[in-house]
Amino acid sequence: MPVTVLLVDDEPLVRAGLRAVLEAQPDIRVVGEAGDGAAVIPLVRQLRPDVVAMDVRMPLMDGIEATRVVLRTVPDPPKILVVTTFENDEYVYEALRAGADGFLLKRARPAEIVHAVRLVAEGESLLFPAAVRQLAAEYGTSKAREVMERASLTEREAAVLRLMARGLSNAEIAARLVVGIETVKSHVSAVLAKLGARDRTQAVIAAYESGFVAPS
Repeated sequence: MPVTVLLVDDEPLVRAGLRAVLEAQPDIRVVGEAGDGAAVIPLVRQLRPDVVAMDVRMPLMDGIEATRVVLRTVPDPPKILVVTTFENDEYVYEALRAGADGFLLKRARPAEIVHAVRLVAEGESLLFPAAVRQLAAEYGTSKAREVMERASLTEREAAVLRLMARGLSNAEIAARLVVGIETVKSHVSAVLAKLGARDRTQAVIAAYESGFVAPS
């Protein structure tokens, strides 16, 4: 089955460029477009895309709020891939905190765009650039540190979280730790449960905000 994508950007040229790049791939299909975050909810419910490529800055409803609403109101929501112009944009960080699953620069090369969509659709690794890691560390809070302390991660769970924060997939973590992939999945699930995180992105943000992992 192809990965289905909904494009959300207030610039028609950006949408056209993304569509051309993605539809050139046999395993990706663009199922719809929207020019503002306010139009996302009905389209997601109607089209059920696997991935929403979401611009951050839009006039009526920005990508941050649209991400929050999608994740709060849509059962089995799609993956959200944030698309933006600036990698150190605080809006990007807020979108990731709101639950977005990855990050893509508008100036990315076609191969990078395709890779990002596939990676986010798989849901087992992150697009979390260095600039956003630094923002997460700067936004560190005592609450985040308390959550991490209460989590009481085991040594192996801590190792898995550090590798997740570096963007490694489950298969890559398994190879690095020399364990089975099902074991890694079990550790990832335990980390998410202990941190009260919805997904890998939220767990990694908690890792950086708490100082458990330092930006490199």
